Amino acid sequence: MVSQATPGDFIALLKPRVMSLVVFTALVGIVLAPGSLHPVLSAASLLCIAIGAGASGALNMWYDADIDALMSRTSKRPIPAGRVSLGEALAFGLILSAFSVVVLGLVANWLAAGLLAFTIFFYVVIYTMWLKRSTPQNIVIGGAAGAFPPMIGWAAVTGTISVEATVLFLIIFFWTPPHFWALALLKSDDYARAGVPMLPVVAGEAETRKQILIYSILLAPLGVAPWFLGFAGIGYAVASIAGGLGMLAGAIEVYRLREGAPARKAAGRLFGFSLIYLFALFAVLLVEQGLIARYL
Repeated sequence: MVSQATPGDFIALLKPRVMSLVVFTALVGIVLAPGSLHPVLSAASLLCIAIGAGASGALNMWYDADIDALMSRTSKRPIPAGRVSLGEALAFGLILSAFSVVVLGLVANWLAAGLLAFTIFFYVVIYTMWLKRSTPQNIVIGGAAGAFPPMIGWAAVTGTISVEATVLFLIIFFWTPPHFWALALLKSDDYARAGVPMLPVVAGEAETRKQILIYSILLAPLGVAPWFLGFAGIGYAVASIAGGLGMLAGAIEVYRLREGAPARKAAGRLFGFSLIYLFALFAVLLVEQGLIARYL
């Protein structure tokens, strides 16, 4: 049977929007890390991290093809739409996974490669195959996979794991639940239809709103930690404090508005703002402690 897949379908398997966040946060880890890595090797390392993230996405879509077909948000993905076969997606993901890990080990070091391999394993096996279908805490625990890229970038340069890299990991880790649960409030019917035990489906929307508020309260001071620990400057302090207050305000609004169109709009606003918040924190770090410190 002749494949109906186009290059665009295989690009879609890589989840490019998710990959862009991975690449950006990994870049921050590379730039902030002490020491130096040749620009060509830095670019190659970043490419390997991107390919590894894309491979995770492809394997996630391979395993989740059955539930993707039931959800309006994902039903047009290449596999449920019938343009890419399960075998093609599996082979694509496995080949890219092996390539990204081996090449990262060769161009950077094997600690970074090991972290990338563990991240792929965690996202595909621990999150996708186990947690996603078995517990409403899937996003909390599974969020670790999305938090590793700055740590991998740091390790690629230094060959070590540091306090700074761990703090960047924790910021993304605690950011993930309020970010995705805000989306889950908007897509709870989709998740219920697919049998995915997301928190709004299992525990109800009231509990989800409370958990969003709790995690936002924890995230706000954690976001300021890079400045408090001395590896970020006053610009970051202002951005992180303002952004943390914005996250708290959004979470309080979501918690307060319980039903109807205003509640859905509040969840949508928090979801959108959370993306801006994380991007702003890492962008300020990149400019303030990376580009400015290195070139000015």
